[in-house]
Amino acid sequence: MSLPIPNRNRAQISRAAIERLYIAMRHLFIRGSYKPLGVSGEAMIEALTELRPEIYGSVNEPERVELNGLFYIFQRLPKGIEECRFVKLISREGYEQTDFTPIVPPARRRNAYRIDKEEMYIEMTRGRSDIYDILTHLTFMYIESEKIRRNSENHRGAKRREWNMLEEIVKREEAGEEYNREVAYTYLSTLLGRTYQETITACERFDNDPNVNSIFHITYWLGCLSSQEDQEKKDREISFSSTLRDMIGHHLHGSRWAHAIKEALHEHNMNGRPLHIISANLHSVMNCLYAEAALPKEAAKYPTKELFQLLSLPENGKLRQRVTDYARQHGMVQLDDTSGTNISVQFFDLSKIKKAPRSLEWKLPEKKEEVPVVFVMDYAFGEQAYETMDELLRPHETVDYHHDLPVASVNIMGKAGILEGGKGDIMVPSAHVFEGTADNYPFKNDLCKEDFENDLGIGVLEGLMITVLGTSLQNRDILRYFRKSSWQAIGLEMEGAHYQKAIQAASKIRHSVNEDVVLRYAYYASDNPLETGSTLASGSLGLSGVAPTYMITRVFLNKILATSR
Repeated sequence: MSLPIPNRNRAQISRAAIERLYIAMRHLFIRGSYKPLGVSGEAMIEALTELRPEIYGSVNEPERVELNGLFYIFQRLPKGIEECRFVKLISREGYEQTDFTPIVPPARRRNAYRIDKEEMYIEMTRGRSDIYDILTHLTFMYIESEKIRRNSENHRGAKRREWNMLEEIVKREEAGEEYNREVAYTYLSTLLGRTYQETITACERFDNDPNVNSIFHITYWLGCLSSQEDQEKKDREISFSSTLRDMIGHHLHGSRWAHAIKEALHEHNMNGRPLHIISANLHSVMNCLYAEAALPKEAAKYPTKELFQLLSLPENGKLRQRVTDYARQHGMVQLDDTSGTNISVQFFDLSKIKKAPRSLEWKLPEKKEEVPVVFVMDYAFGEQAYETMDELLRPHETVDYHHDLPVASVNIMGKAGILEGGKGDIMVPSAHVFEGTADNYPFKNDLCKEDFENDLGIGVLEGLMITVLGTSLQNRDILRYFRKSSWQAIGLEMEGAHYQKAIQAASKIRHSVNEDVVLRYAYYASDNPLETGSTLASGSLGLSGVAPTYMITRVFLNKILATSR
């Protein structure tokens, strides 16, 4: 007697949808082009709507346009992309040397170029994760554009009065002319399928970000191109340049990036000294080391935590510049990226710091050759973490010499989604498990929960973390499975397994770095995707991210200083 086949649960259905989505994206990338509403594009749309990612909210509702999700993706897509019928993903192919003005969305640093009225080129130099990320966002954008088109038409397929009024509003907006906002919100709410108040809130959110167009503009152009495709057969198309298809996975950008770093170490006479790698932002380490000395009046007036918050305020650019200028004069070297990785780096020669920061347990070795060099690399993105770390940990080879880097520790700080806790809490992983595979990376973390004891109300969790294929592809069913099953995962992020894969290869197999290199991983929660209103689409951490960022930075630096004595 055969046993009945058990029904699949939502987590299994969602995982299968992710797998189908990635297979479809790989297939289309290899093929070279596709139409988002063609057969291949519809397969991606079907998988995405079956997945129901939390970050895309009401994507499955036929009339309600998902406003938080739209704001999230337009912060990460080049400004004006809603006007373009043709989107081409390219590698670094020389457009930076032309007269085209680069368009760089600050929330996802990619160079893009508006070739003409209808076409946008977007550089993909951060690996496959970057390609999958943007294709997912574009698929969501096309889903929402279809909703707008349907909302703009009556049962005969003719345009509603609200659409004609929106067109007039957009013309007035582009001409800088005044119009009645309340009337405009009313028309727009109909086209978006949202309430009047929801529409006002979305409009204000879009208006407050100079890097995105207004929601009136975006709604009009999304609906306009969708209508042209439906009625006039003017298809939209996404394509991939042959150079991008040839170069992806070959580490060409990462190799140039790592070579420039090693040459800079040699040029500034930092070779041979203990090297401590930190993957983090480009301000927290610098501020921890120099802010008090660079800003003596402010340091005397404010406690350390409040001083860092002061530096984080957008209006305090002059204070940040004073810290940067002081740091450059006292041991900091910054290399802005020219390789295409979009990962700038900093070196800190601790021997040149004359005033010890009060927030650190400062004591350096007497011999200069034993004083550590701290190397900070800006955040990598997904699979790019493997490419950059793998290239960085290779020996430095030139015509004249060959030597391994004296890496003493690798310290990874990142933003992550937390599965039990709130924004701003800290996660200390004991292993990384790569989503969708059997790959798992247990490691000895030199950090523990006790290292982050605090009276700031910041929670600290220890345990397994999931390295996901994309933060925009997670839903509650998958996340609850990771949290409630025997995995007992505490959070999700995109780089950990990739970093660890490169570190293990260099230390355990290639032996290009010390086999016992010290590893430190710590993450702060940028969102809780299991809580309504706490996904990444709900907004950034703001000042609430300052405390955990600097707490992790301080722990990293104190650990580095302690092992150097």
